[in-house]
Amino acid sequence: MPTETRYLLDELETADMLEVDGLHAWQFTLNDDLLDRAEAAAIAGEPFASDEIVVRIESVDGRERRQWSFSYNAVMEALYSEDEQCWTVGEAPHARVRCLGAIITSADDE
Repeated sequence: MPTETRYLLDELETADMLEVDGLHAWQFTLNDDLLDRAEAAAIAGEPFASDEIVVRIESVDGRERRQWSFSYNAVMEALYSEDEQCWTVGEAPHARVRCLGAIITSADDE
């Protein structure tokens, strides 16, 4: 049975928080303009590649502020590891990225 190809970019667009190299990072931004251009190319059936930064991530490790940024090409080439449940992205040293969703609870009785 064929499985659907997973892309880190798809998961970034729906994530609420990331874990990068073991650090939780809820502060990250996507380059919406770049994503719009990539989507327009996909709709037109045209190839798309870019070295522009598509995601910027920030985290605090103790008192140290850590930052990561990855290009569109790097994110699209990221490899998923089923065993580790994370993505390997960027040039060496590679970053390990895990996309996390928020857990929402409701007090409403249904």
